[in-house]
Amino acid sequence: MNILFFLTPKAEVVCIHDVDNLKTAMDMLTKDRYHSLPILNDKGYYLGTITEGDVLRVVRDKIDAMTADALEKIQVTEVPRFRDNAAVRIDADMEDLYGKIEQQSFVPVLDDQKFFIGIVTRKDVFRYLRKKVSAIPKG
Repeated sequence: MNILFFLTPKAEVVCIHDVDNLKTAMDMLTKDRYHSLPILNDKGYYLGTITEGDVLRVVRDKIDAMTADALEKIQVTEVPRFRDNAAVRIDADMEDLYGKIEQQSFVPVLDDQKFFIGIVTRKDVFRYLRKKVSAIPKG
């Protein structure tokens, strides 16, 4: 099966850009109630993933100096990230996707030139697998 079956297109994915600041990241995470966001550059390349935990660690470590103005001066790419969500290429097989989706809530998908084209969510893969299991005759 082709992983494109599961793809949420880039146009439907909430992303943050490398030039955005920490306050913007916090606002997006809060507003959209996501736990993590893909980071893209101005050309559309996937640079990594910023999580709520990454943001909290920055705030914890710099709490004495934190103000709204200070948060606006920190770009999201300056935030130390615990781990980035590993991406797959558009031609990846399902085994590669399963290996990654076990470890992360979404898998970024890149085209042949490494441009971000969307994500595959764990939820969509589980829904697909649940349908497959339900279709198996019982007994």
